Amino acid sequence: MRLVIARCSVDYVGRLRAHLPLAVRLLMVKADGSVLIHSDGGSYKPLNWMSPPATLRSLEPDETDAEAGVTEVWNVQSAKTDDRLIISIYERFSDVSHDLGTDPGLIKDGVEADLQRLLAEQIHRLGAGHTLIRREYMTAIGPVDILARDAAGATVAVELKRRGDIDGVEQLTRYLELLNRDPLLAPVRGIFAAQQIKPQARVLAEDRGITCLTLDYDAMRGVDDRDSRLF
Repeated sequence: MRLVIARCSVDYVGRLRAHLPLAVRLLMVKADGSVLIHSDGGSYKPLNWMSPPATLRSLEPDETDAEAGVTEVWNVQSAKTDDRLIISIYERFSDVSHDLGTDPGLIKDGVEADLQRLLAEQIHRLGAGHTLIRREYMTAIGPVDILARDAAGATVAVELKRRGDIDGVEQLTRYLELLNRDPLLAPVRGIFAAQQIKPQARVLAEDRGITCLTLDYDAMRGVDDRDSRLF
């Protein structure tokens, strides 16, 4: 991983256009080809990014940029689309690289891990006609628990929790924002699945067009005897 702290401006050019004016930021270049731009605030969410696979080229600034003080231009080109991330560097304060080695991945809480496995095996619980694409679908900001397709062939991203709260909805919202940038997946809708979903989280999810799904863990494990229930 390469970490560069620099005074820079950033332009995202493609299906969407976005501009970050001149400021000091952290530029993170990962081994998978992703490039993320962070500020010193706003929690852990990057201000902008390019998802892998992508190619980074360092270019000399043109005459106009050089006169404005630009010393280097990073052109980050997506391998899947015509989208580009253009980073104009005016001053570099730090540039370090570290080999992080192979990451073992996120080890989930036992119940959450079981829920993910069981739902992948019982994908019909999302609705008739759903099929599994894969578990732990990796994105530049973390793995989506389950990626599936519905009966119409549209992509569905599922975030799983034991207890669903607002933070989980926010997490899924970030995944959806990123996944919908990929033309091979878009449009992607979200399902927030949990054993219990707090009322505030349900309201927020439904306001954002995210479906809420309550999971019966015992029934999914096959240990719930419905015939013995009183109600």
